[in-house]
Amino acid sequence: MNKKQEVIDICKNLRLPSIRKMVQNETDFKYPDQAFDVLHQVLIQEKSDRLVRAKYNRIRAANFPEKKLLEELEEEALPDDAKRKLPHLKTLDFIKEGQNIILTGSPGTGKSHIAVGLGIEACMAGYKVYFASVSSLINQLKECRSERTLRAFELKFEKYDLVIIDELGYISFDKDGAELFFSHLSLRAGRKSTIITSNLSFLKWQEVFHDPVLTAALTDRLTHKSHVLNMNGVSYRMKETEKWMEMNEG
Repeated sequence: MNKKQEVIDICKNLRLPSIRKMVQNETDFKYPDQAFDVLHQVLIQEKSDRLVRAKYNRIRAANFPEKKLLEELEEEALPDDAKRKLPHLKTLDFIKEGQNIILTGSPGTGKSHIAVGLGIEACMAGYKVYFASVSSLINQLKECRSERTLRAFELKFEKYDLVIIDELGYISFDKDGAELFFSHLSLRAGRKSTIITSNLSFLKWQEVFHDPVLTAALTDRLTHKSHVLNMNGVSYRMKETEKWMEMNEG
C-alpha cells in the first residue's frame, strides 16, 4: 500500500472526510511529498492515541470496583481447577462464542480477581463490558423500573459483549428482585457472555432466589455451554493475614 492510500484509509477510520477528500486531490497541496510525510505522521499518532483513549474509556465505563489485572494473580496459589482453565479463558474465546463463566467456591480464593482481570483484558481487546455486584444490579433494575427507564436499560444490557455479576449468594432476593435478575440474564442467554462469581454451589442457589422453578431455569441457562470453575480452596486473604501476623510477631 502506498503512503497516499494509507493516509486515505486512516482518514476513513478516524472519520475525517474533509482531509480524506483533500488528500485524494493532490493538486490541493503546494508541496505534496512533504505534506504527505507530515500528514502521515500526524494521522498515525492520532490513530494510536485514539486507540489508547478508547481502551481506557471502556475500562472506566465498565465500572470496575478495583483494577485487578490477571498478571497480578498468584496463579500457583489458585485452586487446581482455575489453574487448568485460566490459560484458555485468557484467550477471550469464550466471548467470541457467547459462553459464560461461573466461578463458585469459598471466599478469598480469587473469584472476583479473575472476573475483573478477564473484564479488563476484554476492554483492552475492544469489547464492551459491564460490571456490577448482585446487590447494585438489583437496586439499579428496581430504580429503572420505578423511573420507567427499564426498557432503555434492557437494550443496553443485552448488547454488552461481557457482563460480570459479582457476589451472588451474599444477599437473598425478594420476589421482584429475583424475577428482574432472571429476566435480564435471560436476555443474554446463548448470545452474549456473562461471568458470575458466587460463594454458593449451584445446589444452594435456591437459598438466594427462594423459588425452585426460577432457580432451576436460571441455573440451566447460565451453565449451558459454560466454563464452571470450582474455586474452593484456602483464602488468599487468610494467607496474607498469616504472613502479616508472622512479620509483626518478629
